[in-house]
Amino acid sequence: MNNVSLRGKIFEYAKEKYGTSPEYPWMKVPDYAVLRHSDGKKWYALVMDIPKEKLGLRGKNRVDILNLKLDDMMFAEMLLGKKGYFKGYHISSGRWISVLLDGTVPFRDIAPLIDISFRATAAAGKKRALRPPKEWLIPANPRYYDVVRAFEENAEIEWKQGRGIKTGDTVYMYVGAPVSAVLYKCEVTQTDIPFEYSGGEINITALMRIKL
Repeated sequence: MNNVSLRGKIFEYAKEKYGTSPEYPWMKVPDYAVLRHSDGKKWYALVMDIPKEKLGLRGKNRVDILNLKLDDMMFAEMLLGKKGYFKGYHISSGRWISVLLDGTVPFRDIAPLIDISFRATAAAGKKRALRPPKEWLIPANPRYYDVVRAFEENAEIEWKQGRGIKTGDTVYMYVGAPVSAVLYKCEVTQTDIPFEYSGGEINITALMRIKL
């Protein structure tokens, strides 16, 4: 088998980071290996050995490839313009790519793509927990709450939690008229604090803690 060392590095990485081991589900192609999520059993990576000619490469010998799913079409298109990257072999979705495992693409470039594929194929709740920290712009209406005074008295306050925000994210707070400016940059330190309120234009189902 060609490229055993690089294939092995991928399996070691998956085991160490995600606790998953390769599965070999097909008797007719015993060297095809699948890496799955431990919960929903969805694939996040597929290692195959195929004839080079299937990728438009010279030679009739076989080569290992790694199929991965990306969540950004523009990023996928950018990679496809580089040596060692191909449209997903035997996978019709444009979000899947195939990466040569013959050393053309170094492992240091492959590892982050495995992480992206793991997130892209995760269940919705898990995907939210796995995503990198994100920046948000949130409004503050002085008619309803004096946030300026609140931050003068405390460096950390509770605030209405927006959909999708998680601990570790950054929020920029835009204070409305008469200020009409972004006044604060805060770190989200806690989310999903139970709270129910409904009145007028305001509906709150959960709070978060934000810190200057």
